[in-house]
Amino acid sequence: MSTLKVEVQPVASELDFTDSEMLVTLVDGRTISIPLSWFPSLSNASKEQREDFRLIGDGEGIHWPQLDEDLSVKGLLYGFH
Repeated sequence: MSTLKVEVQPVASELDFTDSEMLVTLVDGRTISIPLSWFPSLSNASKEQREDFRLIGDGEGIHWPQLDEDLSVKGLLYGFH
């Protein structure tokens, strides 16, 4: 018997910041914490610029229009930076 493997894309529902971290809440209830130091454009941005984001692709990515920055939730979850 063979099994079909279906990969589920991680999806964000919320995004918050501390002084040093980005906190991404996933629709399944998990929260991941990512150091802002991994992303100089976010680390050097003002609070207003950081908080001006859009969840894109039904939550599969995050876009900051003022910073022209895009990150995938999958990349954040697996530590790609």
